[in-house]
Amino acid sequence: MAVRVDLLISLDGFATATDQTPDNPFSEDWSRLVDAYVATKTFHERVFKDTSGKGTTGIDDKYAKEYFEGIGAEIMGAGKFGFHDHPDDPNWRGWWGDEPPFHCPVFVLTHNPRPSMEMAGGTIFHFINTSIDDALQQATDVAGQEDVRIGGGPTVVREYLKAGLVDRLHVAIAPILLGRGIRLWDDLRGLEKNYAVKSETAESGTIHLTFQR
Repeated sequence: MAVRVDLLISLDGFATATDQTPDNPFSEDWSRLVDAYVATKTFHERVFKDTSGKGTTGIDDKYAKEYFEGIGAEIMGAGKFGFHDHPDDPNWRGWWGDEPPFHCPVFVLTHNPRPSMEMAGGTIFHFINTSIDDALQQATDVAGQEDVRIGGGPTVVREYLKAGLVDRLHVAIAPILLGRGIRLWDDLRGLEKNYAVKSETAESGTIHLTFQR
């Protein structure tokens, strides 16, 4: 079992967008950041339920496949679940529709816990107010022999990296500049010393960096 991270960031290190509007809650910057990933055949199949064969099949798709393989549980922050936009909506069920693409237990770190929520396809959201260590223990207990993914956002990922709890970090660096948002690399000077690092550039220009303990 390993603790994994897969994250999309810009050339200047930002993993979030700041140009959301009521008419475009995901924002133009977010679309730019995830464009190559969303274009993959694997994303079309796993998220859009499109089995027509549409989508790219190159290096970006190879990493998209790895993203979905071997995950027994996931941990995410309240922001990734969408509580920053829907803090008081008891009916909010996340961004992913009735059948989220996780297909495993997901532990959402939040200061406002609520009852667990079971979705189609095997995803169960557990809303917990606890430490990152305890959340990881809970996720490990249900993951069995499979991996635990720290799903984001960047603040949660950074906390696990600072604590030395991540075994494999994959960062897909989109060839764009955002200039603002939440950066992944802050306060992580020297992180690379604890990992073997490799890089691979996709046809889209996305640079895939992998830090493996």
